[in-house]
Amino acid sequence: MAILIDRTKRVLVQGITGREGTARARLMRRYGTQVVAGVTPGKGGQTVEGVPVFDTVGEAWEHAGPVDVSVLFIPAPLVKSAALEAIAAGVKLLVIVPDRVPIYDVLEIVYAADRAGARFVGPNTLGVLSPGEGVLGMIGGQAASAREWFFSGPVGITSRSGGITTSLAYYLARAGVGASTLVHVGGDPVVGLPHPAIVRLFERDPATRAIVLFGEIGTSQEEQVADLVEAGEVTKPIVAYIGGKGARGGTRFSHAGAIIEGGRGTYEGKVERLRGAGVTVVDAFDDIPGAMRDVLARLGVPLREETP
Repeated sequence: MAILIDRTKRVLVQGITGREGTARARLMRRYGTQVVAGVTPGKGGQTVEGVPVFDTVGEAWEHAGPVDVSVLFIPAPLVKSAALEAIAAGVKLLVIVPDRVPIYDVLEIVYAADRAGARFVGPNTLGVLSPGEGVLGMIGGQAASAREWFFSGPVGITSRSGGITTSLAYYLARAGVGASTLVHVGGDPVVGLPHPAIVRLFERDPATRAIVLFGEIGTSQEEQVADLVEAGEVTKPIVAYIGGKGARGGTRFSHAGAIIEGGRGTYEGKVERLRGAGVTVVDAFDDIPGAMRDVLARLGVPLREETP
């Protein structure tokens, strides 16, 4: 099993005729994702990578059949209208790839999704990948590299950095540790499925035995994960690394959401809170694979031989 994406999910690409939309539709299809339709207003009737294009999400739903997921490659100012259109049409999961989406637009998407019982990953995300199942967005770059770098296994990965999401899965795989699902939650201050929501999904996923969490300064996502662990709502072991150790108050580290303000969201506070809840927090990124191998050994989970 996996979370958010598997072979059964029917996927729509909004903005499929643009450069990024076309390239990523190719990645998704060649990896095995079931991309059934694309949408670009005014481009209906075309095909892209063998995928039929429609003018609206409603038309795509009517002619191509029900859609489980929509992946958005839309210019940031148009994301809100595209997302609201998909939610109104009945799509229950969105992956919002673009960055610089206005925060008030994101809040409107949150409100609409909550009312409709829908969810979204991002904005400012590389997406989601479940090895051997499917990819939503742009993780792996190309289908061939995604197959080469990642293999299915017992560890769920949740990360606030797109590049680190890929790096975590790559270096874990070199250490013989496969992944159930990789999730880049997004780098903005407000995201649809932050760390706590993803960790809850991993807790319920029978294929996930342990979790790797890459956190950053700013927001309270990591502290909320600690709350879940302390409350007994998350029982699977977590190995965490927090980026931004050298950042000072008022500075931003890498992403719009990674900023310390008013003493909140500090590196020290996150590390202390997670360790206090029993989470394994490593001091160096390179320590993650070894720490996870130790965790899986204690669980009796067999591993592959390490890859040179």
